[in-house]
Amino acid sequence: MNAPTMLAFGNLGMPELIILGLLGLLIFGKRLPEVGKSLGKGIVEFKKGLAGVDDEINKSASALPPSSEQPRQIASPPAELSELEQLRRENERLRAQAGQKPGGH
Repeated sequence: MNAPTMLAFGNLGMPELIILGLLGLLIFGKRLPEVGKSLGKGIVEFKKGLAGVDDEINKSASALPPSSEQPRQIASPPAELSELEQLRRENERLRAQAGQKPGGH
């Protein structure tokens, strides 16, 4: 579709709305009050469902004990160390854990 055709679908004025209303009245006819009633009931049920979900979230949040544990911080090497120096220090630390002398093979 080109741009003028797309724009025609987005511009509904008063005459178009009146025509759509009349078509809806012809299609639904005597059932229009029933359709409106069922639509209203659906909206009310939807709102009740949302309120129930909100209540459940609030209940769950209040049931949780407050967290006293702080998140663990991972120590990061200083930014001024070069990557090679960081690798050397990590190598020494691992060798010390394994019981080897630093710098030895």
